Amino acid sequence: MELTRVDASLYNPDLAPIPPDKRSWGTYNYASLWVAMSVCIPTYMLASGLIAGGMSWIQAVLTILLGNLIVLIPMLLNAHAGTRYGIPFPVFVRASFGVRGANIPAILRALVACGWFGIQAWIGGQAIYSMLRIVWPGAANLSGSNWICFFLFWAINMMVIWRGIETIKFLEGIGAPFMLVVGLLLLFWITRKAGGFGPVLHTPSKFHDTPELVRFFIPALTGMVGFWATVALNIPDFTRYAKSQRAQMVGQALGLPAAMTLYSFIGVAVTSASALIFGEAIWDPVVLLGRFNQPLVALIALVALLLATLNTNVAANVVSPSNDFSNLRPNLISFRTGGLITGVVGILMMPWRLLRDFSSYIFGWLVGCSALLGPIAGIMICDYYVVRRRQLAVEDLYLRGGAYEYLHGFNPKAILALVAGVAIALIGLAVPAVRWLFDYAWFVGFVVSGGLYFLLMQKQVSELK
Repeated sequence: MELTRVDASLYNPDLAPIPPDKRSWGTYNYASLWVAMSVCIPTYMLASGLIAGGMSWIQAVLTILLGNLIVLIPMLLNAHAGTRYGIPFPVFVRASFGVRGANIPAILRALVACGWFGIQAWIGGQAIYSMLRIVWPGAANLSGSNWICFFLFWAINMMVIWRGIETIKFLEGIGAPFMLVVGLLLLFWITRKAGGFGPVLHTPSKFHDTPELVRFFIPALTGMVGFWATVALNIPDFTRYAKSQRAQMVGQALGLPAAMTLYSFIGVAVTSASALIFGEAIWDPVVLLGRFNQPLVALIALVALLLATLNTNVAANVVSPSNDFSNLRPNLISFRTGGLITGVVGILMMPWRLLRDFSSYIFGWLVGCSALLGPIAGIMICDYYVVRRRQLAVEDLYLRGGAYEYLHGFNPKAILALVAGVAIALIGLAVPAVRWLFDYAWFVGFVVSGGLYFLLMQKQVSELK
């Protein structure tokens, strides 16, 4: 829609609604987006980390599939508003948190994305370093060369985001099929080296009984949901470009669960094969490829992983925080400037520490992030579907003193619900007797914050009926 009135502090062209005639993304674009975002090293590490933690291949794959089917639900629910109104996440969340209060969930989500950006940039840099060791061993042995590779990959990411959203769309479209083919070739090659699928997939679970498995499974499932909990919030940043609701829903439903499960299986099988070949389960594919004695195979695989990491990083970890930082001061911070801020903060979050081992990655980083993001998802979905019945006054989202002004631009009820959801989930870290609150952090936060927000907003619910 065309806006007739806007407040300069709440508006810039990057945050404006996308008119219907400018929406060019179809079913294939969304399916390929998810294939390209899923086929990446962190997805591989997700699966291989479960194997390293003691799961059998089928337990790991089913855990990942279930987690992605769960997170697909809030993903599709939040996607609706982006397609219907053409608005990005930081504008959409103004309806529930207020035109100024929206900065709170937007920045929380942005900081998580910055951490993910740093993780992906570090992984990409290590892939370049491994390639350098193959093609130019002398240069790779120079002091600081691994850090040079890290900053080189960081700069490539910044160049892509500087070119804008259409460059991202182009990368996803050509990258997705290529990534799947290379992943399957890598799977075929290493399983042959290990003696076939039989030995690889017959490695048993290390858990001796069901209670022991459940203690690992519960936080692992929360980590699987937490893996895409960021995009479950900011999916309107992408669906605002959709030609129709059907295009984005079908594309996402086809792309996310299938791609994540397939590439996770590749990670599971390759990690299991590494245990047979090298005597230990190597969960980091960059480290694994560095152990191969066939330089050409390793080089091709590293190039593929590098392209996959670039695809995922710019789409999943830069688009949203760029919009979120822009939302802080739209008249001063553009989408491009927001992308540069994301890159700098990603470095400051020291991703090399987040990837020390599979436990830090899954049970520290992923579950911890879900404690922040689950409550936001609960509030957003309750507000849009229960409180407002999918009706938004779009122009008021860009105005002070309008329908979403609340108290000086902040909705205290949404903020209270958010704090309550996060606090209750984090109690599990401090009180061992209720550790399950943290193990189920995303689910606990979603239910607590969404339910409390509904109770606090009863007056608005009755007025809108």
